[in-house]
Amino acid sequence: MEDPSRLFRAAADHAADYRRSLPDRPVGAPLDDAALVDAFAGPLPSAPSPPEQVLADLLAAAEPGLVASAGPRYFGFVVGGALPAATAADIVAAGWDQLATNAVTSPAAVAAEAAAGAWLKQLLGIPAWASVGFVTGCQAANTVGLAAARHRVLADAGWDVERRGLLGAPRIRVIAGDERHATIDRSLRLLGLGTDVVEPVPADPNGAIDLAGLREVLRAGSPGPTIVCLQSGNVNTGACDQLREACELVHRHGGWVHVDGAFGLWAGASPATRHLVDGLDLADSWACDGHKWLNIPYDSAFAFCAHPDVHAAAMSYTAAYLVGSGGVPVGAELTAESSRRARGFAVWAGLRELGSDGVAALVDRCCALARRFAESLTSAGFEVANEVVLNQVLVSFGDDARTDQVVAAVQADGTCWAGGTTWRGRRFMRISVSNATTTEEDVDRSVAAIVRVAA
Repeated sequence: MEDPSRLFRAAADHAADYRRSLPDRPVGAPLDDAALVDAFAGPLPSAPSPPEQVLADLLAAAEPGLVASAGPRYFGFVVGGALPAATAADIVAAGWDQLATNAVTSPAAVAAEAAAGAWLKQLLGIPAWASVGFVTGCQAANTVGLAAARHRVLADAGWDVERRGLLGAPRIRVIAGDERHATIDRSLRLLGLGTDVVEPVPADPNGAIDLAGLREVLRAGSPGPTIVCLQSGNVNTGACDQLREACELVHRHGGWVHVDGAFGLWAGASPATRHLVDGLDLADSWACDGHKWLNIPYDSAFAFCAHPDVHAAAMSYTAAYLVGSGGVPVGAELTAESSRRARGFAVWAGLRELGSDGVAALVDRCCALARRFAESLTSAGFEVANEVVLNQVLVSFGDDARTDQVVAAVQADGTCWAGGTTWRGRRFMRISVSNATTTEEDVDRSVAAIVRVAA
């Protein structure tokens, strides 16, 4: 193998140049689908190609289709940026190419996950004894949490689901809010429970679960294995369920509480917003993203469980060749992946870069910028539909058709990027402020562009 130094430096230099360009480049990609497909297509060469030429061809083909989602004026899909230290850690992690299955395949990867996991629990307010699996996103994290829940509630009913499956098993009640995230339903499908099992609970005016409704649903159903899915950070409004009251209520009924906190769980990292997740330590499992508010490069998320033995029982497996398994559960034993890249290095580096004060400041700043968006767009004569409790803003520009037109025109304009959504039967522009590099100037520049386009 030839010395890769020049190739790797060229790749890193390009990545740095791209990152420097983010404040000034158009946010959306002026996409020519056919040209982009053609740039990547063509017959596979029969002969090997020089790596330098392959890299050059990749950069040329991809550049027209890149979206500046890591930049300061991207406000779609609750996407964070990528902190410098975390990005650098991901670069060296790719070079190290570690198999993060367990402490035999990569002692360093497992040690980094252990340290970063402890810091995460401290920041978020999750009990120190909880286990944590490093996964791809909250789809995976919700699936892990609900798999642990399925194991526990059926074990309490005398049923070994890992050995016997679901055929003939006691019926599980799954109770969740009307405005739960779609990944909850997909996790239920993947786990063999199906979406028909959900008993929905109405939401309050800002999108949090209605406690009186939850109490009524719990009381109305038949006793038996029960899982309740709560939410910290409604994907449209940012609203957070009242975790303390809800957890106490569910536990009185013998149920398991899973909290989908993809971005809203980070409210626990700031004294200014911690009240929004009061009582989160009472839950049984939690899902949270790193690539949203923590600004870790994609893909990064965490599945926490207050019952490590249950977590491992639901997710781990053994094999004669799998040296290193069977001790304290780590790595692949806490996720649905055996072949895992070492995500923990980037998380460790990002947390070290920010520190606890920096994480709190990041949360506070994004919340303040979301309020700045809401106040500015309200002053411009547009309707902000939600109470801005975190970093989410819903804006209407009149009727649904006009709102969709404005959203599309703003995306085409390129100054900023925000998506559209449907909430309570109406169309809105959804603005999510999650990037560590976003400034007041970025917000003001984006507001000016939105007002100009809407006019």
